Amino acid sequence: MVLLTMTAAAVEALERLPPLRTEAEDDSSKAGQPAAKDEPSLTNPGIGNPISHGQLVDLWNRLREGSEHSTSLESLLRGARVYVPPPPPKPEKSKEYLALMARLRREEEARAYERMLNPPAPITTFNPASRSFTEANRPLTAADLGDEEVTYNDIHRQLVLLINFLVSIAGVAGTLWVAARWWSTPARLFLTMGGSIVVAIAEVVVYQAYVWKMGEAKKGQVKAKEVREVGRTWVVGDGGGKAEGKEAVMIPQAEVDGSDVVRRRNVPAKDENL
Repeated sequence: MVLLTMTAAAVEALERLPPLRTEAEDDSSKAGQPAAKDEPSLTNPGIGNPISHGQLVDLWNRLREGSEHSTSLESLLRGARVYVPPPPPKPEKSKEYLALMARLRREEEARAYERMLNPPAPITTFNPASRSFTEANRPLTAADLGDEEVTYNDIHRQLVLLINFLVSIAGVAGTLWVAARWWSTPARLFLTMGGSIVVAIAEVVVYQAYVWKMGEAKKGQVKAKEVREVGRTWVVGDGGGKAEGKEAVMIPQAEVDGSDVVRRRNVPAKDENL
């Protein structure tokens, strides 16, 4: 049921016809017809109060019966709007809720007071000290950037190994499929799948053996200690000295040849009389 708001004309008409309205209500009660519960009450008419469309039509009929110059239904509806009931009142807050809110409010005030007395340390994310720390720890050379080259080589080796496995399996499968072309299709399929599985297992076993051998070799290199032994010594200096426990070997002197000596010219002495 759609409810409308009362207009000034409807309020004036209701105020003029209280005896008729009361008599009609008495007639309906005497006849035993229950009044509609959904229809709003018209005991206290006012502008903006709810009124149903049926009540407006009934009011218009009464006005038309009571006087020769009756008010039209259009005049009663002019300015009316759809009635929107006010929102229901909020439920009253319980005592437990009020006590909880008061306790939380006191705790928040205590925390705010504590923060005011003991402020936390400022965040140093955008502090100049953080920039200085970053600049001090910045890598200086390309070697300080990490082991990108080692990682790249390892990934490249693994990819090549995987491609090698796939090529070997595909080659064996194709060879078996072509070799058994006179067999039935299920037999060829099982033969190809069996050969591929055997090759894959063999590849994995060979690779694991290779990895194990390389690991053992690296462990042997780490455990092995280099032994250095002095085989022979030479003493440069005095010819009579000898090293402890070893025979001193003297480096022979080169013989001076007369032909290698630079010749000197005899310059005549200057005459003092000149």
